Amino acid sequence: MGNIMSVSFAPECTESKNKYDDCFNKWYTEKFLQGKSLQNECTEFWDTYITCVNAALVKQKVKPMLDKAREDQPFTSEEIRASAGTEKK
Repeated sequence: MGNIMSVSFAPECTESKNKYDDCFNKWYTEKFLQGKSLQNECTEFWDTYITCVNAALVKQKVKPMLDKAREDQPFTSEEIRASAGTEKK
């Protein structure tokens, strides 16, 4: 079946997820880590994948709940940094 991390939560998005993951991993190891590029070269693959994910969220009726939750409890930049452990001191 393959690595569990290679599967998207929406099966119809797995192929585009794998294309993005492959592109990102190659760019990250061959360019970013070697100081050859700071610009993620895989945004086209990401856009395709995230479009598929958003469509799946709509289809599964999850997106309206996410939108409502974000409306009810919007995160500020400070809250996002604090949850990631990168808050400013």
